[in-house]
Parts: sequence; structure tokens; C-alpha cells
Amino acid sequence: MPFAGSIWYDECGAGQPILFVHGWCMSSAIWGLQQAALSAQYRVITLDLRGHGQSGLPEDGVTGFSGYAADVINVIEQLDLRDLVAVGWSLGAQALLKAWPCLQDRLDGLVLVGATPRFSAAPHFPYGLPPKEAEGMRLKVRRSLERALEGFHRNLFVEHELADPIVAQQVAEQLRQVVAPQSAAALAGLEALMEEELMEEAAQVTCPTLLLHGEQDRVCLPEASAWLAQAIRNSQRKLYAGCGHALFLSRAQQFNYDLAAFVGDLHG
Repeated sequence: MPFAGSIWYDECGAGQPILFVHGWCMSSAIWGLQQAALSAQYRVITLDLRGHGQSGLPEDGVTGFSGYAADVINVIEQLDLRDLVAVGWSLGAQALLKAWPCLQDRLDGLVLVGATPRFSAAPHFPYGLPPKEAEGMRLKVRRSLERALEGFHRNLFVEHELADPIVAQQVAEQLRQVVAPQSAAALAGLEALMEEELMEEAAQVTCPTLLLHGEQDRVCLPEASAWLAQAIRNSQRKLYAGCGHALFLSRAQQFNYDLAAFVGDLHG
């Protein structure tokens, strides 16, 4: 199995590279519907952030989004990826924003899915979750990570989003393949989400950026990506009607089409 230091990654296919970065308490396994559909045309790379999936915790002592950004940079540099399109979901999108200054010469474009520059609300950024709600998530993780993740998985989707039984089965299968991290890794990710913000980093992004967001997202509010669309000059934003936080699962076909179209447009 390939590792970049302690960070596990996988790759398949050939062509322009597309790197996928998962969200909080997930792993590379969550991108199975993208890997299967896109690897016939592109070189698809997925990774497990520190403490998630098959990746260990590095001894560098770096925490928060700086640590997750270091994981992404490590894999990209080891594979010497260039002309890269990087796709990040939720916490993974924030990791890419943090990594941007070190990767801008290697990136053709960014795709930020269910993204926000700040997870918890503040006076200068009201488009996050109330701090009490974020603190409640931390308490649930400390009591029982398994039960906390069951609730989190339910909160990824909105009513009727998984009404199609075939879609519901596909989504359930992808989630089953994700091995939950240790509680310490879950809490470390939650701490970063609650305490850090990436508003200045977002404003520095200059490469073409596609913002995809569920219109009814209850985890990272749609208004957050509207803010990003204003901050990132070379960006376009698309909302998925009837979708929550994991639109790449519930609307995988449309998501894969939109992603491939964005990549194709980068080269005319």
C-alpha cells in the first residue's frame, strides 16, 4: 500500500490528476462513486488525512488545518502532481484552502464541496453553526463516537433526498466502507473546525474554483459558499436543489458530470 510518510493514498486511472480530500471523520473510501466513474478518463488520487482511514498520526506535532494541509502537500509533492484539480469536501475543502499558498503552482483548479471558511458562527461571520451546537457535537463525541457519527450521518441528508432506493443503497454502501477514526482524531478535527477560520486564505485563491453546495445543507450552511463565491474572484457556484451536505453521494451522477465539465473547461 502506498504511503507518503504516515499518510495513506490510493490512485487509479491515467490522464489529468484529480485529488479528492475527505471531510471530518471520513476517509478516502467515501469517494468510491467518483473513483469508479472518473478513473476511466482521469488519474484519480484519494488520501486519508492524519488519524483517519489507514493513515497514522505523524510525529510532526502539527495540528489543526495546518496538519491536514501538510498531509495534502506531502502526497502531492511525493507524486509530483502538476496540472492538478483538487477536490475537497467540508473539512477537506478547508484543508485545501490552508494548503493553497504552497500548491498554487501545481493547481489548475479547485473544487470546494459543502465548503465554509469558518464552521462556527461569529459576529464577523454569521453563516456558521451556533457555537453551542458545535460544542454539543464535541460532547457527543466524548460520550460515544459511534452514536455521534450515527447522528452525523443522518444529518448529512435532508428529507426525501434518499427516496430512491437505489441511491439510498449506494449511499449506505459508501458510508459502510468508511472506518471511523479514533476518538482523539475525531476530537482534533472538531477542535479545528470550531476554533479556526480560513477567510484570509480563501481571499488569496486565484485559480479557477468551482463551489458545489447542497441547497438545504444543515452542516455547512449554503450562505457560507455564497461568501466564498464573493471572496474568490475566479469562482463559480452551483446549488443542488433538495440536497444536504453530501451531494456527491446522493447526486453522484450529476456531481461527476459537473466536475468533469469543470475540468474540461479548464483547457477549453
